[in-house]
Amino acid sequence: MTISVIGRGTMLYSTRQTAKKLGIDLRSLNRYIAGNKVPAPPLTRVGGVKVRLWANRDIAKVRKLLPKIENGRKTRYQKQKKQNKDTR
Repeated sequence: MTISVIGRGTMLYSTRQTAKKLGIDLRSLNRYIAGNKVPAPPLTRVGGVKVRLWANRDIAKVRKLLPKIENGRKTRYQKQKKQNKDTR
């Protein structure tokens, strides 16, 4: 479901749609938001439900940050591999 703001012509997307546009899983995006790794738009009340409405500029900001976010598991194993290599 795409939501359009009347009068401005700005397309707004749900968090699920945003994750799909970014090519990542919804759970990953929610973890990044919870960990303050990506800026998220404020919560907006729509029909009694709080949702985040993402504009294209918000998605573009996150797209720039994604390559800089370290994957915890990948980073941990890279550090272990480096430590093992250094001790040899």
